[in-house]
Amino acid sequence: MIRVEDLHRHFGGFRAVDGASLTIRKGSITGLIGPNGAGKTTLFNVIAGMLPPTSGEVYMDGHNITGLPPHELFQRGLLRTFQLAHEFASMTVRENLMMVPAGQTGETLWNAWFRRGQIAREEAELRQRADDVLDFLTIRHLAHERAGNLSGGQKKLLELGRTMMVDAKIVFLDEVGAGVNRTLLGTIGDAIVRLNKERGYTFCVIEHDMDFIGRLCDPVIVMAEGKVLAEGSAAEIMKNEDVIEAYLGTGLKNKVKAELVGGEA
Repeated sequence: MIRVEDLHRHFGGFRAVDGASLTIRKGSITGLIGPNGAGKTTLFNVIAGMLPPTSGEVYMDGHNITGLPPHELFQRGLLRTFQLAHEFASMTVRENLMMVPAGQTGETLWNAWFRRGQIAREEAELRQRADDVLDFLTIRHLAHERAGNLSGGQKKLLELGRTMMVDAKIVFLDEVGAGVNRTLLGTIGDAIVRLNKERGYTFCVIEHDMDFIGRLCDPVIVMAEGKVLAEGSAAEIMKNEDVIEAYLGTGLKNKVKAELVGGEA
């Protein structure tokens, strides 16, 4: 689905991504982990067209998408969410979902005046699709709630729901568990698995919660200092000596292993 070849992104003299190469298999839920400052979010931003690469290439389904803007990648089915949810706070949850699909008839002034019937039919279809998404995510009861009033976990569910309003092929999730309680995180995880199994979504997930990563992701890719350090199953990664060293920069293996499995260091 995605192939990244020798990707670099520099900010002056700082090499946030420094020659990263990786692949994301179609139909997989791939985890992307690493210590803070490893370059994970910058890598996401380059792949998703939010930042141009300094050098290197990104391919999707065999086509070179390097440097394409986010709206073109959106049309190709590549979507991403953010560590901090970007909801429209004053709009309802349902309205946030309904506005996602591009090219709606009512977006132009001419159509708003002269194609009201078509706009009404289109909006009815979008409303039904939004309600189906809310049912899938088990948050139909929040349809009329203003998005700004949602909890952190509910906002993450809303962001996931947005990806369901279009024909997504691959979704990049940036720290989906940040600020989310364990119950809602379980709900989010269930939704990701169902989307993967039932609807064929491919996911790449940045997350620090290794319990969450271990439950959902195979393979897991580890980044450190802007490069890909290791790849394997979650169990293999937690035993990898290079990964352990990268997390603490010391030989304190027991401490880092405790951190990786969510225990006390």
